[in-house]
Amino acid sequence: MAVVLCHHGVALLFLPLLILHPRSTADMTDGNSEHLKREHSLIKPYQGVGSSSMPLWDFSGSTMLTSQYVRLTPDERSKEGSIWNRIPCFLKDWELHVQFHVHGSGKKNLNGDGFALWYARDRLQPGPVFGNRDKFHGLAIFVDTYPNDETTERVFPYISVMVNNGTVEYDHSKDGRSAELAGCTVDIRNRNHDTFLAVRYSRGRLTVMTDIEDKNEWKNCVDISGVRLPTGYFFGASAATGDLSDNHDIISMKLYQLMVEHSPDDENIDWTKIEPSVSLLKSPKDNVDDPTGNFRSGPLTGWKVFLLLLAALLGIIVCAVVGAVVFQKRQERNKRFY
Repeated sequence: MAVVLCHHGVALLFLPLLILHPRSTADMTDGNSEHLKREHSLIKPYQGVGSSSMPLWDFSGSTMLTSQYVRLTPDERSKEGSIWNRIPCFLKDWELHVQFHVHGSGKKNLNGDGFALWYARDRLQPGPVFGNRDKFHGLAIFVDTYPNDETTERVFPYISVMVNNGTVEYDHSKDGRSAELAGCTVDIRNRNHDTFLAVRYSRGRLTVMTDIEDKNEWKNCVDISGVRLPTGYFFGASAATGDLSDNHDIISMKLYQLMVEHSPDDENIDWTKIEPSVSLLKSPKDNVDDPTGNFRSGPLTGWKVFLLLLAALLGIIVCAVVGAVVFQKRQERNKRFY
C-alpha cells in the first residue's frame, strides 16, 4: 500500500520497497549427456521396458509400448495406465525432461482426463489420481485436461503441483485445487509439433517449465522454494480416462544429475528418511482462482504495480491541491494584519 502524507502543502510520498518476483526462467540444462542418468531415463528404442534382460521400467494397466511412444491410455473411455522406473533415485539435485503428446478426437473440454508425472515412494499402485494411488508420498505434476469444477474460471488444460506426505487426498471435484501449490494454463492438446515439460529440483527449489510452442525455449510455469523431497523415491508417469478420453503418449523421460554443492549440514542429513514437505507462507487451501489462472495472493503483477503507482500519483495531486488552497488562505489571512 502506498502512503501519502500532506503537511502544509508539502506532499510526502512513502512507498514500500517493491520486491518483484517475476517468474524468472530457471537455467535448464542443455541436455549434456555427461549428466544424463540412463538408469532413470526412458529413451527410444525403449530398451529395458518390461524386459527381464534390462529391468529398468515396468508398465501396467492399458499402457502400450510401440517403437515411437509409450501410450499410457488410448483414446477410449475408462482406461488407466502407468510406467515406472524400477530403480530408486538417490540424487539430491536433478532435472527431468519429458516429451509427451496428448491428442484425441474430442473437441475442447470434451476430452480427458490427463496425465501425471511422479516422484513417489510407492510404484505400480493403481488408483483414482490420474491412474495412481491417492494419499501418495512424494511429488506429483498433474497435467489436467478436463475441468471437473464447473464453477472454476481456470482455463484448461492446466498444470498443477502437489507435494504429499501420505495424508492429503486429491479432490477431483475441485481439480485438486485445495492441495495445489502452484500451477499454470497450458495449451498442449493436439499439437502438431513436439511438446516438452521440465521439472527441476535443486536446493529445495522446485521449478516446472514447458516448451509447447515449437520455439525451442522454456517458459516458466511454477517456481517454488522451501520444498523438501527425500531421496530413494521412484520416477513414473500415469494417465487415466473417464467418460471422456484422449491418447496420452510419453515419448521420452530423461533425468539429468545437477552438480550442486551443499552445505555441511545438508550433507549430514539422511535424505532417505525425511518427509516430503513444503515451507509455505500460506496454506494451499487458501488458494483462490482469478480469471487468469493465478492466485490472488501471488506476486505483484505488472497491473498491480501500475495501479499502485497510479494511486500514489493521485494522492500526490490531491495533496498538492489541498496544500495550494491552504497556502492561499494563509496568504489572505496574513494580508488582513497589514
